[in-house]
Order: sequence, then structure tokens, then C-alpha cells
Amino acid sequence: MIRIAQLSDIHFGDENLPAVEAATTLLQETPPDLVLITGDITRFAEVGELEAARAWLERLPRPWLVTPGNHDAPYLAWHERIFAPFARFERIIGPAWSQSHLDEQVAVAGVNTARGAQWRLNWSKGQISRDQVRTAVSFLDAAPANRLRLVALHHPLTEMIAGPMTAKVWGGVDAARAFSEARVDLVLSGHVHAPFALPYPFADERTYAVGCGTLSVRERGVPASFNIIEADEEAIRVKALTWSGSQFEAHRTWSLDRRA
Repeated sequence: MIRIAQLSDIHFGDENLPAVEAATTLLQETPPDLVLITGDITRFAEVGELEAARAWLERLPRPWLVTPGNHDAPYLAWHERIFAPFARFERIIGPAWSQSHLDEQVAVAGVNTARGAQWRLNWSKGQISRDQVRTAVSFLDAAPANRLRLVALHHPLTEMIAGPMTAKVWGGVDAARAFSEARVDLVLSGHVHAPFALPYPFADERTYAVGCGTLSVRERGVPASFNIIEADEEAIRVKALTWSGSQFEAHRTWSLDRRA
């Protein structure tokens, strides 16, 4: 069995410090096989926020993979945001456009759905290109067939029904269809600050979108939370743990059928 921790939207600068510390302690005491951070590790991508995020990452069990979110491009340095949106992230945290992980149990393709600037007013929304989808699918197809196949990104590719906010990802539906046809097991995301798990309505409907809550004070109807994902040969279990103010408690568990 593989055990993965998914954390998202920590928003250093607006982090929920007690929840972050408690989550860190839990992961240190019971290390997962992999830690995935699905974006918005900072509030405004200020250098001090990125440095605090890096210091926190160094306390987490390895291996870990971090993909950026829309808050990880500078919000206040406009020239940098437009022309080099992830230069700070890459200097302090790691690769922004291409992240991947492969071991004996899992293959993960990280995809950056955030953009510094777009041809629309709301730059916080997501984009995914055909080239990004092809690159992710090629990496996963090259992995041994028995690996759990994951895509990690920040923005949900399709919208939650009655979700607390939208992602409106340009290219998102086409990407969700392509990942389903490529037999990806899970597409992990953050952004909406609420946990969820649902199948994409494409191919055999066994590619699941899994959303993670926030570890910041920017709650949207759900307390600070993160996910623990466990997978064996038959099923994938996604457990959302929410912060009570003194400890993490089970909020909801989804049991998802795994492809044979």
C-alpha cells in the first residue's frame, strides 16, 4: 500500500500557524511515502513568504513535489509578474513548469496551471495547454504499468457543483478528457480551499478529481485541512482531515475503485 499526503494553499503570510504545525508534526511522526503540495504555497510570492515556505518544506519528510499556484507569482511586482512570474519560486522553492516523481509504487506528473498574466481580467484562474497535457501523459505512459498514475496541479480542471469558488481553467475540460483516456488514476488540485473527490465523466469514469483544502486562514466553509491518500491494488481511499482548533480530525473519506 502507498500512502500520500496532499497539502495545498498554505499561503505563507496568511498561514494557519497552529494547523500548519500540527500537520507538520503528524507527517514527521508518521511519514508518508510522498508529500504533494498543490500550489499557493504563499500569499503574494514575496521573498520572505517563499523563504518561510522553503524552511517549512525542509521540515517535511521527503520525497516531496511542489507545483505552483496563482498566488506563487508576485502580486505586487507587476513587471516581474508579467515577464518572469515564477522566477522567485524557482530560485527558492524549485522547478515551476516541470515537476515529476517516479518510484516503485507511483508516477506523478506535476503541471503548472497558474499564469502570471492572461488575456482576461481575472488572472487567478487557470490555464492548461495541449503541450502540457501531452508532456504529462508521455511521462506517465513511460512509467511501468503497475504504478499509481497521478497528475498534480493547482486549479481543478472541471468545476465542483456548488463549490465555494470557480477555477474556470482554459483547456480544463479537454485536459480532463485526455487524462481520463490516458488512464490517469487521480488528478490532484487545490485552489478552492475545500476537499472533494469525484469521477470525471469521460472514458471509463475511473479517473478521479481530488481536491484539497487549505492550511491558511482563508477558509471557505471548511476548516483548515489536508488529505491523506492510501492506495492498494483494489481501491484508493482519500481521507480529508480538518483542524478542530486543537487537533486534526477525520472530516470525510472517499473510497474510489482502482482500475485492474
